[in-house]
Amino acid sequence: MTDTMRAIVLDAPGPPEALALRELPVPVARPGWVLIEVKAFGLNRSELHTRLGLAEGVTFPRVLGIEATGVVADCPGGELAVGQQVVAMMGGMGRTFDGGYAEFTCVPVGQVIPFDSDLDWSVLGAVPEMLQTAYGSLTVGLDVQPGQALLVRGGTSSVGMATAILAKQRGLTVLSTTRSPAKEGALRAIGVDHVLIDDGDVATAVRALQPGGVDVALELVGTPTLPDTLRATRVHGVVCFTGMLSNEWIVRDFYPTGYLPRGVRLTAYGGDAGDLPATVLQGFLDAVAAGTTTVPIDHVYAFEEIVAAHTAMEAGTAKGKLVVVT
Repeated sequence: MTDTMRAIVLDAPGPPEALALRELPVPVARPGWVLIEVKAFGLNRSELHTRLGLAEGVTFPRVLGIEATGVVADCPGGELAVGQQVVAMMGGMGRTFDGGYAEFTCVPVGQVIPFDSDLDWSVLGAVPEMLQTAYGSLTVGLDVQPGQALLVRGGTSSVGMATAILAKQRGLTVLSTTRSPAKEGALRAIGVDHVLIDDGDVATAVRALQPGGVDVALELVGTPTLPDTLRATRVHGVVCFTGMLSNEWIVRDFYPTGYLPRGVRLTAYGGDAGDLPATVLQGFLDAVAAGTTTVPIDHVYAFEEIVAAHTAMEAGTAKGKLVVVT
């Protein structure tokens, strides 16, 4: 193993061009931490928030990246074998310590999940945070049950598409939104039952299909669309606030009685690697390998194309996950 590595560094908030490719020392793992040789990583809105200066608790310069996929290069505590395939996510990655935008990253062992797969690294790199967020939203956030109707607000995001895939596997009827009619085919291709073009009044379209409203709803756009998503949900139904594609997540002057429809419940989800059992990750990857499920990937970029990748993420035109391979 070399002493230096390529890494993508952000010195201060700025445009995509603020992401600089540099040579840095390879991190040294201490007991309780794992050094991972990164093979691929997915892009996340969280990293966009950090680059734009919207994230709290970040110090600069910083190697961004709240997730990484690769192999164990060193594990002083012996919790994982060298060469083991792993994913890592959250736990301060890319914010309080350097993250996955590098050829090597060093993370706490509790944020690492092992797996075994022959899938391409470009596919594997798309999975961790996307699957963790979708799975956690459906289980911890919404406690979905077979036969329910689910609304996914922000359906062509990577998490939105992964949520639809998991929901169909669990026997739910899925309604997903997109602002672009050109993306309708991408949603139907993953099994979405009803594609709704988001003109701001999704609730009316939902109730035309589900007169009482949907049983559960996942809000991925943010606070601008949350009131309409709540109106699309039945009495005793649940809305889970998980994402903020709009970069807006604060409800100003919140008055619960006036804001929440009568009897509709609002919850939220934000989790980490501990919410994604290794068996769920392995089962999902096995299903992808068997051809019984898919990983929604929009585009795969080379390491040197990070500026183009962030530009695409900020534009919001992707249909699924953006992935970078090292």
